[in-house]
Amino acid sequence: MNPVLLIDDDGKLGELLVEYCARFGLRVEPALTPSAGLAKLDAGAFEAVILDVMLPEMDGFEVIRRIRARSDIPIVMLTARGDVTDRIVGLELGADDYLPKPFEPRELVARLQANIKRRAADAAARPDPAEARADGTGRFEGFSLHPDTREVRIDGEPVELTTKEYELLMLLASTPGEALSRDAILATLKGTEHELYSRSVDILVSRLRAKLRPAHPIRTVHGAGYAFVARRLGNAG
Repeated sequence: MNPVLLIDDDGKLGELLVEYCARFGLRVEPALTPSAGLAKLDAGAFEAVILDVMLPEMDGFEVIRRIRARSDIPIVMLTARGDVTDRIVGLELGADDYLPKPFEPRELVARLQANIKRRAADAAARPDPAEARADGTGRFEGFSLHPDTREVRIDGEPVELTTKEYELLMLLASTPGEALSRDAILATLKGTEHELYSRSVDILVSRLRAKLRPAHPIRTVHGAGYAFVARRLGNAG
């Protein structure tokens, strides 16, 4: 069974999901607090996280930050809030999907299965031929890409990127010099199941650029989108 971590302070919901998800091959392990959930994540091997936004100790956004500092595991947010901004913030911090409460358990199962499958496919597809070299890296002016470990390094030091930031960089690097529109980026990174907003791409690009400085691999092509313009270095060294 696929192990899934649930971080939600609603004990009754946890009991329901444990029983329901087991019918679909998902073993849900509940944690009632963020600290308990993060400890379970560090101690065990999970394939996805279900995360409530409204939590004791810290909110779900802070939990996303802490998870992304240690793992690229798929995160599905649960939120009772109607504010679209909360969903966008969660996705930009590194969540992969969301469901507003109340939700249909079968839809949650479908989203979990889709994200687990997508992560497995991503792992099987590495290294990406657009960036890989014989030693599994791609060296560019100011930074290097390491698809085998999903790392980006500046001066040999790893840069902490969220899942979406990493995926955006890989997407742009796969078509060097070619401008990708915001709609194309959204469709590739998030799929049609999300509410998509062009502004969220601009914010994601801005955060990625800040983390890659002093390198400047992404150029804004006015009226067209964004292009990867980093100069590839030779294979020596």
